[in-house]
Amino acid sequence: GTVYEVIVAYVFNKPTLWNFDFSMQMYGAILMMSGAYCLATEAHVRGDVIYRLFKPKTQAWMDLVLYFIFFFPGVVALAFYGYEYAALAWKIKETSWSSPAQIQIYMVKSLIPAAGILLIIQGISEVFRSVICIQEGKWPLRMVVAQETEEILMRKSQEEDKENAI
Repeated sequence: GTVYEVIVAYVFNKPTLWNFDFSMQMYGAILMMSGAYCLATEAHVRGDVIYRLFKPKTQAWMDLVLYFIFFFPGVVALAFYGYEYAALAWKIKETSWSSPAQIQIYMVKSLIPAAGILLIIQGISEVFRSVICIQEGKWPLRMVVAQETEEILMRKSQEEDKENAI
């Protein structure tokens, strides 16, 4: 959307009314829907200055307690009230008040409860990880669904170095 707008505005001198809102909705969708993925891959920012010094079992107990005290109440509220918020937007067929294009935004507001539901599902998974760690004394491995390119290249380089050393 942004590349399209730049080309249309600066090359053809024909800027659009709708593209700014479209880009904002897409960025918002990415942000909302990435929460559960970030939780699953431990990509969230956390202040673990003291936490990392604890044994895994202690970490798991802390996580378990904090999930029930802070995480689940907040995320359930996000899903529940997000549903009401999105339902109202659908009912009135809400449009953007800040745009001259007045584009429809009620569909994007449906992502709020959807993100809440995905976070609840991932939170349940994290609770099970904590319980397993409490029982076994070590964290279960996470599935790697995506890796940074530089991590892949560094591991490949290390494997090649090992092969060359042999």
